[in-house]
Amino acid sequence: MQKYRLVAIAILIVMLAAFPFLKPEVYYLSFMFSLFMYVVLASSWNFIGGYAGYLSFGHAAFFGIGAFATAKAASMFELTPLLTILASIPAGALAALVALIVGYPCLKIRGPYFSVVTICFAFVVELTVKNVEFFGGAEGIWLKFMDIPEKLSRSILYEVMLLLMVVTLGVAWWLGRSRLGAGLRAIRSDEEVAETMAIPTAKIKIQAFILSAFFPGIAGGLFAYYLTYIHADVVFNINISILIVLMAMFGGGGTWLGPIIGAVILTVVNEGLSTFAQAEIARIIYGALFIVVTIFMPNGIIDFFRKKGGG
Repeated sequence: MQKYRLVAIAILIVMLAAFPFLKPEVYYLSFMFSLFMYVVLASSWNFIGGYAGYLSFGHAAFFGIGAFATAKAASMFELTPLLTILASIPAGALAALVALIVGYPCLKIRGPYFSVVTICFAFVVELTVKNVEFFGGAEGIWLKFMDIPEKLSRSILYEVMLLLMVVTLGVAWWLGRSRLGAGLRAIRSDEEVAETMAIPTAKIKIQAFILSAFFPGIAGGLFAYYLTYIHADVVFNINISILIVLMAMFGGGGTWLGPIIGAVILTVVNEGLSTFAQAEIARIIYGALFIVVTIFMPNGIIDFFRKKGGG
């Protein structure tokens, strides 16, 4: 059974990789790029928020750090398109380093206090970027895009984000079956009991937090290059953090498949809201969805329908 699942996944990846060769409109390439990006963000958040139960509402900070690090490197050193894309990797490493520095004290706090601290962290990073001229200040940063036809350039970044999604999901699959994942699940169940069982809770929480920041940092770098212009209001938007949490929880936190399902469904919803609803209305809907998920589907849509089917 496992063999057939792997074959099905491989076929799906090949089909997604072949999609640009069908010459779709740029809109569909952009939509799929966003979908892949949100799968990366939700799956990465799941490392710490789903498996360990530490609900971080500040992951937009790591996304924004990756975006600004890539944009700043590209503008300062006049990087070629290939080097700009590759610069997203050290940008992700920078986001992971920040996660190490911030996570060491923050992960000693539990429950809603941790969530509040991560929100404050995201706001502090955003204010720092806005008020320090080196990072672009209030004007943001422009990037020089590829000097090739638009559809070709969008197709290239589509493929790169698809590759990042595949790698992220591969790490998520490994984590769910590793000793690290087992330790994180023990922390989620009862951290005090996990400590009495000689599980190094502090160490594995930091490892998961670093891992959960690395991939959003890379995604932020690719997103910055895709837009060709980056501003703090765009990449540090609190809606991104809320969407990431909502996607993972909606699908099912602590599972491999849950964040994928949540990201796919809510990316479609988000696209519709962005097109037909005002930003204020969208925030109200996100808040309502979050309440519904928390009350009626605390373990996600997968567990909800599994119980319905069993009942």
